[in-house]
Amino acid sequence: MIAAVRDLDQPTPSKRVKSGSKSQKTAYLYMTPALITIAVLGIAPILYTVFIAFTDYNQMHFLNYHFVGFKNFVALFNPSNPLSAVFIPTLVWTLTYALVTTGSAYLIGLLLAVLLNNPNLREAVIYRTILIIPWAVPGMITMLVWQGLLNDSYGQINALLHTVGIPNIPWQTSAFWARVSVIMVNVWAGFPYMMTVCLGALQAIPSDIYEAASIDGANWWQKFRLITVREIWAITLPLVIPSFAFNFNNFGGVYLLTGGGPARSDNPFVGQTDILASAAYKMTLDFNRYDLASAISIVLFVIVGVISWLNMRYTGVFKEVDS
Repeated sequence: MIAAVRDLDQPTPSKRVKSGSKSQKTAYLYMTPALITIAVLGIAPILYTVFIAFTDYNQMHFLNYHFVGFKNFVALFNPSNPLSAVFIPTLVWTLTYALVTTGSAYLIGLLLAVLLNNPNLREAVIYRTILIIPWAVPGMITMLVWQGLLNDSYGQINALLHTVGIPNIPWQTSAFWARVSVIMVNVWAGFPYMMTVCLGALQAIPSDIYEAASIDGANWWQKFRLITVREIWAITLPLVIPSFAFNFNNFGGVYLLTGGGPARSDNPFVGQTDILASAAYKMTLDFNRYDLASAISIVLFVIVGVISWLNMRYTGVFKEVDS
């Protein structure tokens, strides 16, 4: 009798389905504002950019633009087209900048992490605090400060070099030195992140491995190469890949520092230090070539996506490990 009463009190399957459907509707109702915001501010601009890339929407065709298919993409990659002189050199420089900046920041961060992880270094906490300051300062402020420091005429860097007998370096007027300054400043801004990542990875390496290596007669270089680098690389690679993608699209790290300059003599659209992100920005606001800017943005997205996918696919950093 009691069991029959309990069975009556339990909800039937149809009641549970209705209750679950009502809960789902309530959840979607609460999520509606966020979904609408994402659709309006995120998805809609992306779809509109894709649409513009296949049209001739520019300063001559604001209202009467036409669908041109893949014409804009062909113009970017066709060597016989003058526009390829804008895209291809900029693409090569963007890849070089992203690789050198990410690699240099990682190496410097790794070396500093190894030094700071030394248990005999009593002032390690103080050094960590000092070295992490470039990461704590907002990127926009960092770039604007370095812009003043590297000024050719009144910059403090050249003033310091002058006191030791070194002539002024044309940080902003020479193509070579402008690119060096862009890489140097972005490495300075990025190495604290890599140092922090490597410090965390070092803490995860068991000390027994180093003790066993010492017993086997390994020197410090063998320990560093065969234990430290191998273990840290496996842990930090998932964070190095996003860092490369960030540098590949680091608009502020270039535009705020040099404005993309100095100017090129072969085309007026981009400067010597412009990366694809700043080139698309200039194409839009300075030259009203919305069609080409949209095409460059799509190519930029595809390149970053493919490189990231290949790294994650062939390194297996996000594969699940069976326990």
